[in-house]
Amino acid sequence: MTRTHVNIGGQKVAPGSHATVLLPVPDTFLRQGSAMPVHVFHGRREGPSLFVCAAIHGDELNGIEIIRRLLRMKRLNQLAGTLYAIPIVNIYGFMANTRYLPDRRDLNRFFPGKEGGSLASELASVFFENVVRKCGYGIDLHTGSNHRRNLPHIRGDMEDAAVLSMAEAFGAPLALDLSGMEGSLRAAAMESGVRVLLYEAGEALRFDEFSIRAGLRGITSVLESLGMLPPSRRKRRQVPLQIATDRAWCRAPASGLFRAVAKLGQHVAQDEVLGTIHDPLGGKSTDLIAPRDGMIIGDQSLASVYKGDAIMHIARFDAPRQAQASVDEYSEMVMDARMAR
Repeated sequence: MTRTHVNIGGQKVAPGSHATVLLPVPDTFLRQGSAMPVHVFHGRREGPSLFVCAAIHGDELNGIEIIRRLLRMKRLNQLAGTLYAIPIVNIYGFMANTRYLPDRRDLNRFFPGKEGGSLASELASVFFENVVRKCGYGIDLHTGSNHRRNLPHIRGDMEDAAVLSMAEAFGAPLALDLSGMEGSLRAAAMESGVRVLLYEAGEALRFDEFSIRAGLRGITSVLESLGMLPPSRRKRRQVPLQIATDRAWCRAPASGLFRAVAKLGQHVAQDEVLGTIHDPLGGKSTDLIAPRDGMIIGDQSLASVYKGDAIMHIARFDAPRQAQASVDEYSEMVMDARMAR
């Protein structure tokens, strides 16, 4: 059977070719024309269709760099199926160094979007109708928000066999079994039959080399597992995926300046001191106490805190020692690997 072209944004992409398609999106107030670039790699051979996207939140930079490195990989010349790579979905937030759209809406609460709605709905619709609906699979790249850092981990509906298989192939040591929030890309895509994995790693407005390498490694592993890329000549070591059974944020019991003693990726015990909130004017200090056993998968990087602020994100695992071992082994693997730059 002869492989046919794909049509996106009114442009045809022939088998065995790569094209950058500019999807029109609403103008900025300068009316100079705005577009969402989509890189389309359409393989000569039949195979699945998968999208990889970043910067749905405009200040999340790691995913942009992951996709930049992905686009430079010569291995994509051997692609089967179709890969859609979108480095920046929320171009408005990206230009303003902010998570949100100009009207302060969170784009990831407006999928699948609709024409004639708010800016968020319009932008969501352009991406969803032109890219997401064409795919069977997707990988959505994110970082922590609002001065928070995330340990590299996967989020998805782990009860879905296809999503679980993608998560295991991605190779990150930890996963949260979560269905997407209403209006999120993941929830809307899953409702349309598109299996989506979300990768969380690092901090907004910062590049983190470990998170970038881990993300690129994970994406190529998923492409291999789906048969879109031939297996790597060098067999990748994998660590057992540990799926969290529960999670909760540890919140500040007082306002002040926080100094942590526990670190990202560390396993902590219930009632362990995670750090101390000091009065900057010399008054009483208050300890931050772990409300449960678990591993710290997210923390706040900003020293100043208000009472009630989410300071540390703690996930619980059935096999905490194995989870810790998986994280430690994964860290060594990623930093030792020679990844394409």
